[in-house]
This record gives sequence, C-alpha cells and structure tokens, in this order.
Amino acid sequence: MSSNNVLLIDVDPDRRKLLSTLVEFINCQAVIVQNIDLWFEDAGDLSDIAMAIVGDCGDKHETKQLLRELVNHESAVPVFQLDLADAKVSDFPGTLGSLSLPVKYPQLSNALQQAIIYRGQHDGAGDNQAYDFRRLVGNSRAMKSVQKMIDQVCESDANVLILGESGTGKEVVARNLHHLSARKEKPFVPVNCGAIPAELLESELFGHEKGSFTGAITARKGRFELAESGTLFLDEIGDMPLPMQVKLLRVLQERTFERVGSNKAIVANVRVIAATHRNLEDHIIDGRFREDLFYRLNVFPIEMPSLRERPEDIPLLINELITRVEHENRGTVRLTSAAIASLYHYQWPGNVRELANVVERLVILYPYGTVEYDDLPEKFQVAGDALPEAVVTVIEETPPSKGMKQVEAKAGLAIPESVKDQEMIAAESDSLPAEGLDLKEHLANLEYLLIKQAIDEAAGVVAHAANRLKMRRTTLVEKMRKYGIQRDSD
Repeated sequence: MSSNNVLLIDVDPDRRKLLSTLVEFINCQAVIVQNIDLWFEDAGDLSDIAMAIVGDCGDKHETKQLLRELVNHESAVPVFQLDLADAKVSDFPGTLGSLSLPVKYPQLSNALQQAIIYRGQHDGAGDNQAYDFRRLVGNSRAMKSVQKMIDQVCESDANVLILGESGTGKEVVARNLHHLSARKEKPFVPVNCGAIPAELLESELFGHEKGSFTGAITARKGRFELAESGTLFLDEIGDMPLPMQVKLLRVLQERTFERVGSNKAIVANVRVIAATHRNLEDHIIDGRFREDLFYRLNVFPIEMPSLRERPEDIPLLINELITRVEHENRGTVRLTSAAIASLYHYQWPGNVRELANVVERLVILYPYGTVEYDDLPEKFQVAGDALPEAVVTVIEETPPSKGMKQVEAKAGLAIPESVKDQEMIAAESDSLPAEGLDLKEHLANLEYLLIKQAIDEAAGVVAHAANRLKMRRTTLVEKMRKYGIQRDSD
C-alpha cells in the first residue's frame, strides 16, 4: 500500500471536519464523502485508500448497507467504525475495529498501523511462493543437537524412534527426516496409533479384502501400501495394543505383510519412523510393550527437548508461528519485548503446541495490533529475572514477520513535525495550557522527543542512548519501533 489516503464517511459535517484535521495530523490525505448515496463516486479508486473511517450514514440500516459494500469490496479496504451512541452498529463483520470519540492521535495512529499490516497482507495474497511448514525452529544447544542427528540419519533407511513430551514437535522431526531423505518425492503417511480403536488398527495399517469382516464391502489399502517407497510415521507407538505389536514386529523383520482376509504377501518398501511420549522402557517392565519391538524401532533415537528446556528459542518460535498465521491469511499480531519476556518465564506444560495456541488466540483478540504485557491472558503474565543477554539479542535481531514489515516500511507512523514542534513548546512550559491537554498523548510525544534526542546525541548507538535514558537496551529498541525512530548504526 503506497497511498496515504483516508476515506471519511459521516453525515455530520462537524465530525467530518474534525476527522479531516486529525487525518492531516498523521500526514495523510482525507478523502471526504459528501453524499452518502453516492459514496462510491466520492471515494474514487478504493485501491488508493489506506483505510476507511465510517460514522453515521443516516440510520442503522443505511450504515450497515454501506459497511457491507465496503468490507466486501475486492480492494480489501481496512474499515474502522466510529463508536457513536446514537448510530451504533456494533462489531460489524469484516471491520478491523472501532474508534471512540473524541479520536486522539495515538488511537488514530494505531488504527493506521493496523490498516497498513492488513493492507500489506492482502496486497501480497497473490504471492505463490509456498511456505515451508516442515522447518525446525530454534538455535538453542538442544535444538542444534536434534538438527545434527536429523542430518546424520536422514539419508539412511534406518528406523528412527522420536521421544519427547506431547506438543514438542515430534511429527515435525519426522517430516524433516522424510523431506531430507531420498524418499521425499514419495508419500509421507502419518498414523496415530493411540487414536484408532484396537479392533480397527490392523485393517488401518495393513488394509483388508472385500468381505473379510462385517462392513468390508470393498477391498481397501492400508497405510503401509499407501506409504509404498515413502515414509510411514507411527505416532504414539507406546499406545499400540500388544497383539498389534507382534504383527508390526513381523513386518519390520520380514518386510512383508498381508491384508486382513488375504494370504497374499505384499512387499513393504517403507521407512518406519515411530514416536511416543511414553517411557517405553517402563512399559517393557510392566509388560505393556514388547522388548524385541523396542529394539527394532530404537535403531536411532532422537529425543525432542521440552520448551521449558529451551526458552531461548521462544522469540524465534513466536515469529515463526505468526508467519504461519499470516501465510494462511488469518491476520497477524506483534508482541512487545515485555510480552515476549513474560512468555519466556512461563513453564509451558503444553510445549510448542500450547505456544501455538496462545499466538493464535492473540491474533484473534488483537488482529493487526500490538500485544503488551498487560494484554496477555493472566495465566501467561509471569514476572521473572532479567532475560539473559543472548535472549535479549535474539529478540532484538529477530526480523519482524512479513506482515509487520509493512508497518516499519511506512513513514506515516512517525510523529509529524507539527506535533513535535507543538509538544516541544509545551514541554518547555512550566504551566498547564488554559485549554488543557491530553496528558497521555502529551507524555507520549515528549517521550518520542527525548528518545530521538538521546539517539542523535549517541550517534545512533542504541546501547549508549539507553544508558543516557536509564533504561534497558531492549526496552529502548521496543520504543524506537513503536515511534518509528530509525538508527543509522548500533
């Protein structure tokens, strides 16, 4: 989105004038709709509209009709509603949010930020580049060890047993092994052994012939046949019933199997990768898992670390998970350093799966917005010691997701020169202006000026500027991103 036009639709001329002045305050151009019935003509080319602000269109029915036409238009204009008590159309589907009156600079600036991200995502919707969901994320020592083991065994046909808690990403490892092997052009077939009833598991794995049991009205291939020349991933192998363990062992030993109801042997050219969160050695002692099958599967064990064992990977994982959501065109979100630090200190019993659920929840709660520490669900608001320097560096150096790059690329988020000049005059005054002021907005603009001054005096070296401002370096970097302050060097 290269345009900085903001579409204003409201029957109240005074409100239109006020909004127009505010829009110019954020270095944008107001496009005003004078006639609601002819709004489309007044708006012009909607692809040149950065965002639209819709207030009262005459009555609730007309307002809803206009909102429907606007949000469903192929140009995907980001739409915000004015929160009007006398003409409220609450949470109309497709709008990005509402603006409360009187609209202030921080609120309007944040709305523009959300619009830029939204617009940037939809402008890139035609990008045909496939996103690689198989990628393992993490630079911790534990994850580097896992990646090294994958590299060592990927080209082999040896059986691999992946161990680790639920939600650590065992299937991701299995898919990596398949993707990096000579079998990558052939099928990858996953089976959850714990989710299939014991009486159906044999048919699911080996297939069956027509009439072999009640309900078998046609012949059916099993997972081994479907994975021919490829990889069969047996997830939760520890939950497999003992009778099926015997049959699986025979297939692994002889590399042949028979469909249920048939005596014809079928050759199985399949690589088997198994995974479990169970302690199989304890299961062997308890008689719940066959020792001979364990040794057949445990040719090359890979143990996935829990997320609490590698918290330094959390910033990278968050960025990766946000990128995945963006790729699916389900929105985006950005987390501040304080929010990431809180998630770093959380223990994550559900591991990466739980983190993925949190990220998805935040995208739903704060679409195209910024999540602060206080915005996190209470369960995840965890205080702790200062982050290790290595983790701080990761947070600072992790590139923003594709959607968030749209914000940093736009100069419209910087505080206008007129605001800076006015606030500098106000900052130098010891008295409160007769007409009063918005304290929150005033402090935000004053903070901008002081940070900018510190960065300039430190010749762009953020660490030195942070010392002058008596704050942590990561906090200063976060505030620089918030205000769109650039640095020449660091």
